[in-house]
Amino acid sequence: MTVDDLRAKVRDVPDFPQPGIVFKDLMPLIADAEAFGTSIALLAEWSAPRTPDVIPGAEARVFIFGGALAYRLGCGFVPARKPGK
Repeated sequence: MTVDDLRAKVRDVPDFPQPGIVFKDLMPLIADAEAFGTSIALLAEWSAPRTPDVIPGAEARVFIFGGALAYRLGCGFVPARKPGK
């Protein structure tokens, strides 16, 4: 699976949450086991040489990717939330 194949899995939702914003829906990518696995493998390939001790993940969908990436790299994962959440 190529990077272009992964890009094709990301759905654009125009004018959400307000006019002029294009929301990038990652759920089709996450729902496809091969696409999700490839995205984690590519992230790990980029991250591994940097030898992280922990992967921080900010909000929502990043929790999914960050947790999987941390597992793949054998390091910790720290979810980060906006203040007040």
